[in-house]
Formats: sequence, C-alpha cells, structure tokens
Amino acid sequence: MKSNTLKRVFYPASFFVLLLAIIYKADTANYNFAFHVVGMIPYGDKIAHAVLYGIMVYLLNYGFNGKRWLRIELGSVIVFGFALIEEVSQLYFPSRSFDWFDLLADAIGIVAVTMVYRMGKEK
Repeated sequence: MKSNTLKRVFYPASFFVLLLAIIYKADTANYNFAFHVVGMIPYGDKIAHAVLYGIMVYLLNYGFNGKRWLRIELGSVIVFGFALIEEVSQLYFPSRSFDWFDLLADAIGIVAVTMVYRMGKEK
C-alpha cells in the first residue's frame, strides 16, 4: 500500500475513533476535564460540534480525494448522515437530549470546512 493511500485511510479512521470515544463518554455521562472546560466556554458545546465535525469532514474528503456524489463531496454527505444519526440516537440515552442547535452547529462546521476543502483543491 502506498504511503499516500495509507494516510488517506489512517487519518480519517483515527479521527473517527477519537470522535466515537468522545460520543461514548458523552452518552455514558462519563465526563472528563475536557467536557468541563468546554462547558465553561459560552456556546462551547456548539463550537466543539462545529470543529469536530469540520475536522472529520476535511479528513474524510481528503480520504476520498474529493470524490463527489450529486455534486457534493462524498465525505461531507457521510459525515452529515453520521451527525444526524448520532443526534437522533441521543433520544435513547437518559443523560443526553436531541438538540436542533447541535445539529445546526454540525452542519455549519460541515459546510464551512467543505468550502475550505474545495478552495484548497482548486489551487
């Protein structure tokens, strides 16, 4: 496997594992220091949503080399689908709650970073 191909798989997969760990800790109400720090920042939760999902979009679009589906980057579509599923799944956890603004923050991060990714590909 070529080094570039390895990076295109390893980077998004590694970050996805980190994202799953964060979601697991939040779903089980197993908060750590980072959760408390983010909670002290005004709108820190929303900022974290936008940043985390934005990073995931960039890495996945990089992994797919900008491949598109219906003129939208495939990585962006996948990450938004995952964000939607993850937010809806919170209805089934007593320590969590569905929040439209979390989903909006996810979407803002996804769209903003998709635009940054596109500008980088054009150069």
